[in-house]
Amino acid sequence: MRSFWSGKKIIVTGGSGFLGSFVVGELKRQKASIFVPRSEDYDLRLLGDIENMFDQFMPDMIIHLAASVGGIGANMKNPGKFFYDNIMMGVQLMEEARLAGVKKFVNVGTICSYPKFTPVPFKEEDLWNGYPEETNAPYGLAKKMLIVQSQAYRQQYGFNSINLLQVNLYGPRDNFSPESSHVIPALIKKCCDAIGNKEDRIVVWGSGKPTREFLYVEDAARGILLAGEMYNKSEPVNLGSGFEISIKDLVRLIAKFTGFKGRIAWDKTKPDGQPRRCLDVSRAEKEFGFRARVTFEEGLKKTIAWYKKRSCGCKT
Repeated sequence: MRSFWSGKKIIVTGGSGFLGSFVVGELKRQKASIFVPRSEDYDLRLLGDIENMFDQFMPDMIIHLAASVGGIGANMKNPGKFFYDNIMMGVQLMEEARLAGVKKFVNVGTICSYPKFTPVPFKEEDLWNGYPEETNAPYGLAKKMLIVQSQAYRQQYGFNSINLLQVNLYGPRDNFSPESSHVIPALIKKCCDAIGNKEDRIVVWGSGKPTREFLYVEDAARGILLAGEMYNKSEPVNLGSGFEISIKDLVRLIAKFTGFKGRIAWDKTKPDGQPRRCLDVSRAEKEFGFRARVTFEEGLKKTIAWYKKRSCGCKT
């Protein structure tokens, strides 16, 4: 059978990033024609650069992955930047896509858009029942406004845009920078650095009590493409694994898999972030048949092996 994606012209914003590289790789295997706008050539915060991008490459679909994003520390340091960058990129890009007659817009949002005290598991209908967790609210709200735009544009213009609410990702090629990484790559680096430097302890932010859900990056890419092919409604859809783990248990697991045997010290002067995060993923399975395939331990081992092979002084 001919692939849905074969011959389709797709713009993937953020296509050179962590998730984007996997989405682009799969699209190439599906014989799509892909354009990845580089930030040095196309600043998506600027209307003129978006217009120039469409002059260069007119797509059938846009998969919008580009974001200014990071962990708790990066969010606390850059609330204004994260709000401005994310809302300006998304709002203008969707408007110009509508004006240009792009057939479909896939907006990949974030679990950070949910209220701080959402009942677990998070259901899409609870999205508006409160304010997001304070440390990442500017980022979460900027992304959330694209859902409003998407629904308004479908109502008024018949514009086909969809919205995916994605949990934190992990996997090979992740961002391991101490200044901007999320929790899994940050912990892997801490453990490997401690082993390499013969240190007997690591310091971790918070109390360890909050829970998080994670999705392996290859599963995320597959889910995005399934939605791009099969889902055509503006109601948001959770994209996750449905698996919840405490930060304390996560640290122990990463220490075990990296081989770190020292002490774990908790810096309780640092914020915990949202108390719990775990998604109800039933809508994604119902609407476009997505279910995560890679188990958390399997994905974690693959991620650690990739990092050790490329960056770490400790043995694999």
